This record gives sequence, structure tokens and C-alpha cells, in this order.
Amino acid sequence: MNRDEIAAFAEASAGQPRLIGLDLGTKTIGVALSDVGRRIGSPLETIRRVKFTPDAQRLAALCAKHGVGGLVIGLPLNMDGTEGPRSQSSRSFARNLKPILPLPVLFFDERLSTAAVTRTLLEADASRARRGELVDKLAAAYILQACLDVMGGMAPGVGFEDEDD
Repeated sequence: MNRDEIAAFAEASAGQPRLIGLDLGTKTIGVALSDVGRRIGSPLETIRRVKFTPDAQRLAALCAKHGVGGLVIGLPLNMDGTEGPRSQSSRSFARNLKPILPLPVLFFDERLSTAAVTRTLLEADASRARRGELVDKLAAAYILQACLDVMGGMAPGVGFEDEDD
């Protein structure tokens, strides 16, 4: 993921105001939703995975309901930045989703997102059951918020300096 990929995604998804963030797990999909200004990512729900088609239909329904213009999918990179089997699984999910939900997709580094969210829930003294209920959609919000922060920093005159200087 680089600046050009993020800028292209922001432009391609500009037709609708909101973005959805996904934290893809083997048993669940954490879902987060941005506000219309694309400044804040909030947890939306956790989808219990059954089979691909009903999972994809649920995502499509959420996107239609909330006027979503693009998907930010967490990419579980190894700590050294390389891609492993989980990254390949996320890319495969997005490829299979495209015919059902033809929206722009941005893969965003999700390293340590679940660990950060779990640590926060532990600090808040959340029970094990409560952490289990919340961790996936909070991880999705964490991933989406990181992406929104980067996109916000790319606005003209903010954050990045011109590369021509």
C-alpha cells in the first residue's frame, strides 16, 4: 500500500460518502463504517461466517443500506511485511466478492490491530465473553480509522509534502 494506491482508492470510491472496513477472520468478519465525512471509523457489527455467498450478501446489504463507496480490507501481513497464507486468503475473498459487490477495494496493513484492540479491552476490564463479542468489529474500526487518518493526511496542503520539491 502506497500513497498512489490510497489516492486512487479515494478517487474511485468518491461516488458514495461512506467506507466500510473489514477484518476478515476464519470464523467472523468484523465490520466498521465511516461517517459521511470519512473522518471517523466506528464498529458496526460482527458477521458470523457461514459460507461465502451468504456472507457476501450480508456485506452487500450493509453497503447498500449505508451508501458505501468502497471497502477497506485488513491485510494480515507478517511482521517483516511479507504476505503469508492469511493475506492470500484476504485477497481471494476480495476477488470472489467483486462480482457480488463491485466496489473499489483497498487492502490496508492490519498488523497488530487485534492485539491493540484486545489490550484496550483488557485495560477496560472487559470480560472474556465481552471481548469475544467486540474484538472483531473493533479491529475493523481500528483498521478503517488508520486508513481514514492516512487519507485525511493526503488532502492538499496537509501532511505530505510535494515530491517535486
